[in-house]
Amino acid sequence: MDRYIKDQDENFIRTKIVAMKKLAFIFYFLLFTLIVNAQDVKMADIMKENGKIYVVIAVMLTILAGLVLYLVRLDRKISKLEKNK
Repeated sequence: MDRYIKDQDENFIRTKIVAMKKLAFIFYFLLFTLIVNAQDVKMADIMKENGKIYVVIAVMLTILAGLVLYLVRLDRKISKLEKNK
């Protein structure tokens, strides 16, 4: 019975840590977007005029999507290994 309660407490703490990490990520992302929007970059205007900015954005989104997919797969594998213990 004590082990069951201990497992429940550990799961609760683990859930809270994951939630805190998600909130921290959202906060940092919002802070980053505010910093980026505060900058006046002439190079971006030139790239918009030439149409090259869309290539840069496409490459960045592809890299970001790859990283997110990698992290999701890695998290699933780790969770599976933790359950098997």
